[in-house]
Amino acid sequence: MKRKRNHTNKVMLMLNDNRIRMIIGHYGSGKTEFAVNYAINLAKEVKNVSIADLDVVNPYFRSREKQEMLLPFGVKVLSSYVTGSGSDLPAVSADVLAPLQDPESNIILDVGGDSMGARTLGRYKEYFLPGAYDMFMVVNANRPETQDVEGVLHHIDTIERSARAKVTGIVNNTHLLRYTTVEEVLKGQELCKKVSEALNIPIKYIGVLESLVDQLPKDLEGTVLPIKMIMREDWM
Repeated sequence: MKRKRNHTNKVMLMLNDNRIRMIIGHYGSGKTEFAVNYAINLAKEVKNVSIADLDVVNPYFRSREKQEMLLPFGVKVLSSYVTGSGSDLPAVSADVLAPLQDPESNIILDVGGDSMGARTLGRYKEYFLPGAYDMFMVVNANRPETQDVEGVLHHIDTIERSARAKVTGIVNNTHLLRYTTVEEVLKGQELCKKVSEALNIPIKYIGVLESLVDQLPKDLEGTVLPIKMIMREDWM
């Protein structure tokens, strides 16, 4: 039986995650929003936190766009972008290697939304030893490609093949942006539960708008991570 987790031990469980944390998820899942919020919360408790923008496929809603905002929180942003070049490089920055090699660093890898985007992880496979990393699959049950178990399992399989690493946990991040309801979150929780049982991996986090946190049942599997809408402007 999987252990139930309450909403009060969020930081403690984040610290228990392995220091190399990969965040994957289909386009529209809210992957980057979750990764940025995760990084901010982690940096409140530990030093040497960095987030690497490895999404060289999708030009929108990139974590690198929030570099200046994240610095005061103690989060360093690494990306494939060279200042002044006006474009991404086909290879990611060598700066990513330093935190991967430093046992005192905590690095979050924000990965492209499909198997092509996940190929960037292949070059770092020597660091993805069992017990040395976590790879969290962010699921939004409202996206056509991941609205059923078969779709989520297919996406995980293609990502794992490209990344040469295994998913270790699931994130229920089901949302309709600012129109999200508790019912939507719970719908996503049911989907994630079925995926969890199929793969025998836990639901690690539930990403949910701050305004909905207190309305969620207290016995859900996974740690609730309150989400601030950082990547999207108020008018979006």
